[in-house]
Amino acid sequence: MANFPYIHSHMSSPLSLVLTSVAMVTEVPPRSRHICADMAVQSWIQTLKSSRKTALIHDGKRKIHYLFTDGKEMAEEYDLKTDELIERKWRNKSTLGAQGQWQVEVGEPLANPVASVDSGVMKEHCSNPVFMRRDTKSSFQWRIRNLPYPKDVFSVLVDPSDRCIVIKTSNKKYYKKFSIPDLERSQLPFDCSALSFTHANNTLIVSYKKPKEILTLEQELLKELKKLKGTGEGDADCKTQ
Repeated sequence: MANFPYIHSHMSSPLSLVLTSVAMVTEVPPRSRHICADMAVQSWIQTLKSSRKTALIHDGKRKIHYLFTDGKEMAEEYDLKTDELIERKWRNKSTLGAQGQWQVEVGEPLANPVASVDSGVMKEHCSNPVFMRRDTKSSFQWRIRNLPYPKDVFSVLVDPSDRCIVIKTSNKKYYKKFSIPDLERSQLPFDCSALSFTHANNTLIVSYKKPKEILTLEQELLKELKKLKGTGEGDADCKTQ
């Protein structure tokens, strides 16, 4: 039987054709990804606008309580002078309808109940690293206190496949992996170039530059919140009636 080296060396195998076809089908064009992200951003804006909101002006802060149609609650605090977000926390109902505990997304973590010396309950040591998020106008920002290592020990990177930020140290003393809920809600991609970090006074500061879609969303929401008639007393964290 005659050999056809030219044909064999240039003709694609059936398997390679199938794999190529699958890759072509499963790959999402950039334009489609942008359209999906834009739709998610607009959907989240409408969810915020349609929620039942209660405003409270107290102690130099604008406190907003949101009640969503699915029963979830969100509470935010803004600085009246700078309009910067100070705190954001969430609360869900249990399967039996009872109110759950508040979960902090932005701001100081909630203090754990202090156990007595005789109770035998283990307490977190005060020198343990403390992780918290506190944003600026232009960036998402996280601070991890009680990390007394030089800056060159730290590695901070974006893991696009897991959609998260990873912090680790070469001395294997600290490891942290966390997502950015704002990007998840708006289905926005991670950008490695938006990430930066610094270290000073035993505190690691990680910053992620906010995408333009988030900046636009925040500006639009703030305009809506300033239209709310805020009371001067009460608690914005209470359940909306």
